[in-house]
Amino acid sequence: MKNIVVINLTEKLYKFSDLWSPKIIAELNDAYVKLAKLNGEYIWHKHDHEDEMFFVISGTLKIELRDKVLELQPGELVVIPKGIEHRPVADSEVHVMLIEPKSTLSTGDAEITNDKKSTHGEWI
Repeated sequence: MKNIVVINLTEKLYKFSDLWSPKIIAELNDAYVKLAKLNGEYIWHKHDHEDEMFFVISGTLKIELRDKVLELQPGELVVIPKGIEHRPVADSEVHVMLIEPKSTLSTGDAEITNDKKSTHGEWI
């Protein structure tokens, strides 16, 4: 039988400080449940084959789309459909939960920059 455990999000968030580097905390079918800390502007990108979900745990997250800006508060989430170009922006540190297919790269189709690495995430 698989080991079933309760995951404390606060404890997991204390385990890392790096920004824009999702950490995997669980598996759900063919998806990972990830936590990330965000601050500043990410890069414009899209995911051609996967939807992307942002659930805000703390802070205020803006998701810039080409035609509008979404603003998410703690307890709110948004699903960005595959193929939609977007850019997350955090004016101060934001903690988010992501649930996305295991194949999802954090930078989608965008070119990798020195401070924004492309990753599937790492386990914590």
